[in-house]
This record gives sequence, structure tokens and C-alpha cells, in this order.
Amino acid sequence: MNITPLVDVMLVLLIIFMVAAPMVTRSIDLRLPQTPPPEPQSIKPPHLSLGVRGSGQFVLDGVVLSERALASALGEAARAAPNTVVDLSVSGDADYQAFTTALTVARNNGISNIAMQ
Repeated sequence: MNITPLVDVMLVLLIIFMVAAPMVTRSIDLRLPQTPPPEPQSIKPPHLSLGVRGSGQFVLDGVVLSERALASALGEAARAAPNTVVDLSVSGDADYQAFTTALTVARNNGISNIAMQ
């Protein structure tokens, strides 16, 4: 009877156990939290309403602004509350370029939460 295959299998199993044994005996330093994490605050972020009219005008909370004035107003809002949400609405006859300008100005001034209506 040829026992060479049996010896090969036994040597492979011996190597596997020699490699796996140190991993099994190693302990993992785990520190579980003792107190539950604080619940998130239910404070709603401030909302700004930004509208783009057909004439290319920007209306922020009822005030008509130019592109430069819009940039400064959105920058101030982002500095005051970084989680400010801008609700963007576009009239049906508005130019696509005015819409993309409004998005670009909002993002460039730190507003990342934009809701399109």
C-alpha cells in the first residue's frame, strides 16, 4: 500500500494548524461602550427659498438679488449655519443657464443641502 498521499495530506493539515493556532489564541482588545450614545438633536436646519425667474433674476426669501449679491447672501447663510437647506425652485420660462448659475453659486459658497422643487 502506498502511503505517500496520506503523508502529504497530513503534512498539509499540520501546516494549516500551525498557522491557524496562533490566530485562535490571540485576544482582541475590544472596549464596548458603557453608556448609550446621545440621541441626535431634533433641531431642524434653517431653510432658504431660492427662486429663479424667467428674466434671470434670483429671488432669495422674497428679495430680488443679482448673482453677486446672491453669492454673498448664501455665503453668510452658510457661515451662520453650515447645515442650511436651500429650496430651489425655477419658473417654467427660466433659462437653463440661470438655473445652473444658481446651483453653482450655492455650492461654491458652502451650501451642500439643495432641494429642488
